[in-house]
Amino acid sequence: MIPAIRQYYNATYNTSQYTSLVESIKEQYPGKLDFRIAETPLFIPKAFERQMMETCNYILSVIQDTSFISKTEQAIPPAFRIEGNEGKPQFMVFDFGICKNETGNYEPQLIEMQGFPSLFAYQVILDEALRDYLPIPSSMTTYLNGKTKDTYLELLKEIILGNHQKEEVILLELFPDKQKTRIDFSCTENLLGIKTVCLTKIIRKENKLFYTHEGQLKPIKRIYNRLIFDELQYQTKTVQSSFTALQKGVEVEWCNHPHWYYRISKFTLPFLHHPNIPSSYFLHEVKQLPANLDQYVLKPLFSFAGQGVEIDLNEDILQKIKDPENWLLQEKVAYADCIETPDGPAKGEVRLFYWWPAGAPSPIPVNNLGRISKGKMMGTLYNKDKNWVGATCCYFER
Repeated sequence: MIPAIRQYYNATYNTSQYTSLVESIKEQYPGKLDFRIAETPLFIPKAFERQMMETCNYILSVIQDTSFISKTEQAIPPAFRIEGNEGKPQFMVFDFGICKNETGNYEPQLIEMQGFPSLFAYQVILDEALRDYLPIPSSMTTYLNGKTKDTYLELLKEIILGNHQKEEVILLELFPDKQKTRIDFSCTENLLGIKTVCLTKIIRKENKLFYTHEGQLKPIKRIYNRLIFDELQYQTKTVQSSFTALQKGVEVEWCNHPHWYYRISKFTLPFLHHPNIPSSYFLHEVKQLPANLDQYVLKPLFSFAGQGVEIDLNEDILQKIKDPENWLLQEKVAYADCIETPDGPAKGEVRLFYWWPAGAPSPIPVNNLGRISKGKMMGTLYNKDKNWVGATCCYFER
């Protein structure tokens, strides 16, 4: 997207250096890297960054409006409600597709948003590895809002730990060793000193929670939540009972409280009206289907990693939907072929990390991740056997 930098990068890129980059991460975290690292980062110009920020500011104004809680109350499935103070969403992320407008200029279009953490710790490691092995200009940075590696990690630690000791805070996941994002759990442990604990290993005694470490029972006073609770519906009754133990009468702080995963999600999109946000509708509220259905996508309200998304839409697919209240009809976004690669152009997507520190009037942008695709959808699941695709980060002009 910045032609001079792209040309320089491609001309100086070396496959052996990329291989060394990947191997260096695998050596640091054996058995943890379970997704493809792209051969290149994204280089984002100031004008595009500014458009994303302006769009996020608009979204944040909607989230911070006094009516937002009541508007999104029905987003939380009754089976997954958890007692306790929701507080503010400490972490949220916004995904933007890189598109072109009618004048031929690049513009961001919001794809999705989540009131949920992302690969906050791993992206620090990736940035360092990219700089060690590939031709990344020193004039660019992956951090936002003036953050550096040190100030970023300091703030991350402050938000996740709260007022507690690291031994009293856990990263919660379900079968963490099987998750594709497990490398981030390990990076979080290394950088912050907290432990990753499986939901099934949490012990409840009266109204308090504990975990076992090196044979000792440790109290849990704060949970850095990485568990997507609606994934539990596919688990056994025994696993589901582990979640039930957390729902009522427990003395613990959440970061984020699980309800924000539902409130700030695809469920929020129909409430947003902005030039950089595609029109979205709850399927059960659509009285007449658009004549140009091929220009829309159908998305389940609560899913992750692109599961259940219907890209090639027709009336037959819609007629088979038995629970339209759980689906979203969204204007299709045309990703631009914006990344020049040795074997053809690729598409890009930017995820901005926003954090809301205690006492801050509003969330702030701090970092990002990027995705590169040559398939119909983003994500490594949809780009198998392709090169210059996968997970990466974005670099912004300082």
